[in-house]
Amino acid sequence: MDPEMVQARSRWQTYAQRWAQIVRLSGWRRYPEVGALAGFLAVFIGFSVIAPYFLTLGSLAGIMTIAAELGLVAVGVTLLMIAGEFDLSVGSVLGVSSMAFALMVRAGWPHLVAFGSALALAAAIGALNGWVVTRGRLPSFIVTLGSMMFWRGVLLAVTGGFPIAYEGTSSLMFALSGRLPGGFHASALWFLAIAGIATVVLTRTPFGNAVFAAGGNPQAARALGVEVHRVKQIGFVLTAVLAALAGIIQFSRFGSVDPLRGEGVELEAIAATVTGGTLLTGGYGSVIGTVLGALIVGMVRNGLVLAGAPAYWYRAFIGLVLVLAVIINLRIRRSAGA
Repeated sequence: MDPEMVQARSRWQTYAQRWAQIVRLSGWRRYPEVGALAGFLAVFIGFSVIAPYFLTLGSLAGIMTIAAELGLVAVGVTLLMIAGEFDLSVGSVLGVSSMAFALMVRAGWPHLVAFGSALALAAAIGALNGWVVTRGRLPSFIVTLGSMMFWRGVLLAVTGGFPIAYEGTSSLMFALSGRLPGGFHASALWFLAIAGIATVVLTRTPFGNAVFAAGGNPQAARALGVEVHRVKQIGFVLTAVLAALAGIIQFSRFGSVDPLRGEGVELEAIAATVTGGTLLTGGYGSVIGTVLGALIVGMVRNGLVLAGAPAYWYRAFIGLVLVLAVIINLRIRRSAGA
């Protein structure tokens, strides 16, 4: 072969390799899930090495159950955070809705009617939060913090601080959290289905574009005809409804609910969301990343137990993962030129 042709071929191969590297790096950096995927692999490999029985079917089923119940809340929190708002009341909404469902089924209500009524109650709470935030032009952090404290107080007052147990069952409760082959629960299917729907809505529909626009640049979004207040109002309602669904699923699994149910869930949901790549400033995020973030939380909770670590290390570990995830996500965004 002619030396000049060999040299030209070698040069073009070098160019192709460089361009492939550039495209690969720049392409990956555009995705919010990159940091979450790296964290997921690191935590998974770490606990696979140090925690006996971590890779057993029972352990994986337990991780998925934890991730599903937290992830349902986190999906709603993700949509709202992308729209530029927070909801710290999701833990209280989870507790109120599950308690309302428990009281209604104990009173003899048809389970499907109780289920719909509990979700409607949550939707009303979410709508109220959204109305106060958007119409009153108040920070959602403060409004939902007050809502969290108010509904937790109502829950304690109504129950007198005592748990509510229910020994019955129904096809609805089985469909929500029934045990499937391998030790998995039906909640995992709900989680994956809702996460899939939310992903399609965010990435393939005008409403998803409006959510990103409302959180990224509300003034520009309004100039383009986006009803920012309406988008955020819908986000608050969806977040509350998903929190209620998670609470009812938990009740269906345990058969009981206590007045402190859901306490701290709001922080874990935010941790899963931020770990998944969603920015606290709004306008950027991913439901797929949130799914990975919820799985990380589930692996940490289950893996620490299997590794024999004290229970109080759980929140410390989650806090560490959260801070590292934020640092990684910010560096990825900056290196991508965002």
